[in-house]
Amino acid sequence: MDSGTALAMSAAIALGLAALGSGLGLGKAVGSALDAIGRQPEASGKIMTTMIIGAALIEALTIYALIVFFISLNQIK
Repeated sequence: MDSGTALAMSAAIALGLAALGSGLGLGKAVGSALDAIGRQPEASGKIMTTMIIGAALIEALTIYALIVFFISLNQIK
């Protein structure tokens, strides 16, 4: 296996792991937020705002991984 093939395979695996981690993190964040809203419905506005900001940060990390994926694929010769 040459270095280009190894880079392509490792980049794809890394992107898949980033997407998997993002999905698990978002699921845990949303589940916890819904649980908190169920316990304290009067604080739903604050909880929802915080959850949306957290979800945006989690998604940003996945987008960064996608950008690195495309940059690394561009390096394959």
